[in-house]
Amino acid sequence: MSETIKVSKEAKAELVRVAAALQAQSGRRVDLDEAIKHLLKSGKRDPASLASIFGSVPELSLDDLLNERARDEQRAKRKYGL
Repeated sequence: MSETIKVSKEAKAELVRVAAALQAQSGRRVDLDEAIKHLLKSGKRDPASLASIFGSVPELSLDDLLNERARDEQRAKRKYGL
């Protein structure tokens, strides 16, 4: 199940660049969802890189984003038994 999120044109363009770089590294197609997951994982080690992508939503802090992502993972586990 997918959901819609709203991002600025600049954030989407950056996500596409991240996805393209991941695709070049892995040699397989990478979608924006996988690019976001990669940024979330790498953002735990380098919060500035994550903030640069998601900084386009001023009222959303990095902590809020990480908490919401954790809740998304919990919902997916309950729903899909992952």
